[in-house]
Amino acid sequence: MIRLCLLASASLALSGTAAAQTGTASDLPVRIVEVPKPLPLPGQLQRVQRHKGKGKPIAPAARVSVANRSATREPVADGYINAMQVYPFAEGALYRLYAAPERITDIALQPGETLVAIAAGDTARWTVGDTTSGSGATRRTHILVKPFTAGLDTNLVITTDRRSYHLQLESTPGTAMAALSWSYPADELIALRRDAAAEERAAPVAAGVPIESLHFDYRISGDQPRWRPIRAFDDGQQTFVEFPADLSTGSAPPLFVIGSADRAELVNYRQRGRFYIVDRLFDVAELRLGEKKQEIVRIERGLPTRRKGKH
Repeated sequence: MIRLCLLASASLALSGTAAAQTGTASDLPVRIVEVPKPLPLPGQLQRVQRHKGKGKPIAPAARVSVANRSATREPVADGYINAMQVYPFAEGALYRLYAAPERITDIALQPGETLVAIAAGDTARWTVGDTTSGSGATRRTHILVKPFTAGLDTNLVITTDRRSYHLQLESTPGTAMAALSWSYPADELIALRRDAAAEERAAPVAAGVPIESLHFDYRISGDQPRWRPIRAFDDGQQTFVEFPADLSTGSAPPLFVIGSADRAELVNYRQRGRFYIVDRLFDVAELRLGEKKQEIVRIERGLPTRRKGKH
């Protein structure tokens, strides 16, 4: 111990002597160096999603299945024009197509739309082809599909120069849709032309309406007059009722909203071309025309179960 202390004292003494001779060790400022801390990796920044509520979390496959079911559009009686089912087009929707062996189903695209590609999930048991009809501005592409047997289920993706279509194909023993096509409400809202002799360009029915906010879950029932609406939809604030193209040449029916106790109340609306625009939403409304024998067409928003709070 005594030897170690003497060595330490001697070392300190020598250090002090060297510092005194050079005069630099005591003059240097004290510098504190911090060691950089490692940053977390990008994956470590994500929050851990915890399942809220009781039970196990929903599996990813189940979430996909629920989303597909919610996005699927089924054929409805009010959507038929003769034998053609007309779906209102919406981005990301899945459209059901029922086919049968020895029956061809015609998928008609928008006039002037150019086909880019077709892809089917099952090309071994489904025949898929394309053809065209018309010429010039009326030229129209048709996709023809036919299953080899019943009980098949696959999907079909059609891409064009304007949009993409996603269809769910299902084959039955004998029931087949003769044809299906789409209506394009967004196109009509953006550039609607009034029926006029000079064919002047008309202003849009509504400006600044985002396509993703449009809702088409309206049901039209009742009488079948010449002026019966084609469809109804809303953007969350306004309701649009679309009539046949010759509405302006005949009598336009007044619109009544059915309030409490089933009382009909006249509502304020304005007509733009073949559209009625109502600056509000409603659950039930009626179009009535005539005195002694009224023609009545009923417009209901959502399915009956939806209005009762069921899903």
